[in-house]
Amino acid sequence: MIETANAPLTGKALLQKVKELSNLPRRETAKRCGYYTSTKGGQTRVNLTDFYDAVLAAKGVALDPEGAKDGRGREPTYRVSVHKNGQIVIGSTYTQAMNLKPGDEFEIKLGYKHIHLIQVDGDKKGSDNGLVSFDDDEE
Repeated sequence: MIETANAPLTGKALLQKVKELSNLPRRETAKRCGYYTSTKGGQTRVNLTDFYDAVLAAKGVALDPEGAKDGRGREPTYRVSVHKNGQIVIGSTYTQAMNLKPGDEFEIKLGYKHIHLIQVDGDKKGSDNGLVSFDDDEE
């Protein structure tokens, strides 16, 4: 049977503890922050991967693949195709990653083999009256 640490530190508490223990080796720091398991034989196994993931999450870097999947459990491919009706759908995974809300507007810039979507600031909404401009001068 394997026993785990009660409650590994997370968030600001984890970052503070890591800073306090900066003179110790990584494994010891991870262990003191609660990232270890103990077997019934008394062996202690340090969970460095969980520790590193928690440190990154505390710093605001999300690496959790569950958060990057679309509603059907697929991971984003960063590729889209043109539908039969001529539309391109970006998908909610990408709009959620950018914290986009219904009603957010974009300016479309067309290039030779690319499309740029440029988010329109709230200040610009009133000045351009929602007009979309097309620019073929880009590469």
